[in-house]
Amino acid sequence: MVSADAAVETILELEPLMTENTNDELTLEFQKDGAGTEGDVRDIVIKRDNISWEIGLSIKHNHEAIKHSRLSHRLDFGMEWFGNPCSDEYWKAVKPIFDRLLAEKAKCAKWSDIIDKENTVYVPLLQAFMDEVNRASKRDSSIPVKMIEYLIGMEDYYKIVSHDKKRLTMIHSFNVHDTLNKPSKVKVSAISVPVVKLPTEIVMLKFKTGSANTVEMYMNNGWQLSFRIHNASSRVEPSLKLDIQFVGMPASILAVECLWK
Repeated sequence: MVSADAAVETILELEPLMTENTNDELTLEFQKDGAGTEGDVRDIVIKRDNISWEIGLSIKHNHEAIKHSRLSHRLDFGMEWFGNPCSDEYWKAVKPIFDRLLAEKAKCAKWSDIIDKENTVYVPLLQAFMDEVNRASKRDSSIPVKMIEYLIGMEDYYKIVSHDKKRLTMIHSFNVHDTLNKPSKVKVSAISVPVVKLPTEIVMLKFKTGSANTVEMYMNNGWQLSFRIHNASSRVEPSLKLDIQFVGMPASILAVECLWK
């Protein structure tokens, strides 16, 4: 409650239409289940139907992860992420890895039993992932945009992150479609929220220096991401998670620090 309270005044300042004195209703609602899989990552939607206006909030507690996606023997990440099915080259590259994991699963093996899992599982899987992203981006110039839209969502919103140990709440603006920060009839916000430009090019995709389980992606317009692969459970499964986080964000993504009282 203290963390939420720290951010409320700033959100109200950013969005004058929330406090405009009118006869219509201001509605706050939890997002419907499954919306995230359809490209809407907002947890709370705030709207006024009479003026066709709405904003969203994405709430995080003590972590900055964007998504926890998966690579598996069945999941076509290309189709899920950017609407292009993974190529035969990708499936040929990952099949021996997942076949081995399926065999280990049949023996009820644990990940701790896998010898040198970094170099025999993580590295080749991440290499196949990078190769497929590069292939897809060569075929389709819209891949950088589609990838970011998959990761951050299709709707504009404020991402609100509570950092309990720091007694700090961070607000980040994702104003891609210029729907945030609109003035009311009587007030213009004292804080200006820029429009964010999406990337148009993948400049570099490589392993993080000194790491066997993380790759980094550098795009133009200030977008930088990391993808860390890890097993989600102690038992071996033919499925691994990708912990996806920002390494760097465009300067046009507003960052506001709200100190706890």
